Parts: sequence; C-alpha cells; structure tokens
Amino acid sequence: MSADNILAEQKRKGLRLALAVSAGFTLSVATGAIVPFLGPLFAAQFILSSSQPMPLGKTLGMAVLFLAAGVFMIVLTAWFGDRPATFLLLLGLIYFACFLTQSTGRGGPAVFLVLVVAIIVPLLGILNKELAASILSILVLGVLNGTVLMWLAHAIVPEPPSMEPPEQPVNTAAPDYPRALANTAILLAAVTICLTSDELGAALVIPITVASLLGQLDVAASGRAAIGLVVVNLLGGIIASVAYGVLTIRPNLFSMFVIMLVVCLLLGGRAAARSADAKVYAGALTTFLILFGLGVSPLPGSAAESFSTRISYVAAAIVFTFFMAALLWQRPREKGATA
Repeated sequence: MSADNILAEQKRKGLRLALAVSAGFTLSVATGAIVPFLGPLFAAQFILSSSQPMPLGKTLGMAVLFLAAGVFMIVLTAWFGDRPATFLLLLGLIYFACFLTQSTGRGGPAVFLVLVVAIIVPLLGILNKELAASILSILVLGVLNGTVLMWLAHAIVPEPPSMEPPEQPVNTAAPDYPRALANTAILLAAVTICLTSDELGAALVIPITVASLLGQLDVAASGRAAIGLVVVNLLGGIIASVAYGVLTIRPNLFSMFVIMLVVCLLLGGRAAARSADAKVYAGALTTFLILFGLGVSPLPGSAAESFSTRISYVAAAIVFTFFMAALLWQRPREKGATA
C-alpha cells in the first residue's frame, strides 16, 4: 500500500473514531448514563483495531466475552468482596491471564477491555454499594453502544473496496511470564490502593491509567520516548480539564458534541496512524474520556472533585507505573542471559 493510501486510510479511521466517540458520548450524557465514557471507549478500541468493521460472528463473540467477564466479576465481587486477601488473589489471577495473553500478541483490544471490566466492576461494587445491582446493565449497555457506534461509523465513513488491506497475519510470541507477573503486581497494587480510598473518581482513573500505560510502555524503548509517553498521557488530562472548562461556559449538548469531536480528531487521528506512538495517543484518548466522562457523570462525588485533583491522580498513576516497571521489569539483556 502506497504512502498516500496509508494516509487516506488513517484519515478515514480517525474520522470514524471521532464521529463514533463524540456522538456516542453526547448521547450517553443526554440519556443520563451513569458511566458515559464506557460505550465510546469500547467503540474507540473496536475502530482502532481494524480498518474494517468487525464481522458479525466476531462481534457476537466479543459481546458474549464481555458479558461473561462482567457476570463473573460481579459474582466474584459478591462472594469474596468482604474477604480482601482472597479477593485480591483472585483478581491477580485474572490480571495475570490478561497480561500473559497480551505478551503473546493475541487478543487485540479485547484483552484491554476485559481488564477495564475487571477493574470497574470490583471498584464500583465495593466502593459504591448503590451501583452494585446495576453494574451488569452498565456493562451490557456499554458493549452494545460501542458495537452499534462502530457499525454506524463504518456505514457513514466506509472503507473503499479497492483500499481494503490484505489480511495481515497475527504476530505472536512466546508467553512472557516474568513480564506478565510484574504487570499483574503493578496493577494489583494500584487497585489495592484505590480499594482503600473512598474517592470513587480516583478509584476509576488510577488503575485504568495504569493498565493503559502498561500496554504503551513497550513503545518507550528510549528515555526520550518514555518522556514523550508521559507528556502525551498528561496531555490527555490537561485537554480534559480545558474541555470541561469550556463546557461550563456553554453547558449544552451541542457544545459537548463539538468539544468531543475536536478532541477526538486531534488525539484519535494520531491514534489511528500506523506508527509506533499510535498506542500512546490511544492511551491519551482513554485518559481524556475517563476524566471528561467523570466530570459530567452523575456518579456520586465525581463532579465535586476538581480537575486539578484528577490530573494529579493521572500524574501519580504515571509516576507509579514507571517506577514499578523500572523496578520489576526484567531487562532485555537479563532475559538473554537467562535464556
């Protein structure tokens, strides 16, 4: 595929993402969704994973997977939520399975989204008892909304038949057990810290940011790349703060749609590129969606937190993840020596 065709494909994918996320987010807020960023977050992951819409069979399989993961996490939280040691051990096993799958290159966006489910359900179920009964409906609506938004975006901005890329083989690798174990320890530590906090906003932002960063850190092969990763992720939080400030000046759905569209074109366009830093911009978009979504969410206590406080949460998550990864990750030369 020529450079012009690749650029055109990136623009179409970025436009699909911007339309799906901005329209989906605005509609979620208009209908009073408790977690308005969930459906758009799923849609963004689906759209970024491929230039083509997900086949119907794969879509149904993904929906069943998330539904099963949600039900399993709800049951797990109900049975073991009052036994912290056992509950954290079981969460650790789930996180380990997800990170181990990621290390092989399999699973695509489904692995990260299962991680999101395995973070949101325990935190909402334990820190907010009022929402415990409605978590499953929140997840189901999120998956359905994300799927519908993906299909609508592809219907509005279709991929030209002549531009359809050939089927790419999935690059797989041997399971990296030490890396998966280290990532599990990092995420589980973040979740444990948040489970001891009464601030629901912090509990959602910090571990999801940590999970997102752990998927981006492979890009940071040098110190300069690592600094860029930090800056871009913080940029997602800063943009969310600015966007929320603009929205408070003209608090209506049209303003929200325009703000979301501009930001998604800015970050989503870079996330749709075939470049090494695409994952980083996708992570920044995730940070933006969570922070901005909490600002307009009807979740108890979410609107009371200042954006400066939430950005400090993101900054703390970034520093924590980098420090723990430097401490626990095995260096390449050590891997070679072990081999």
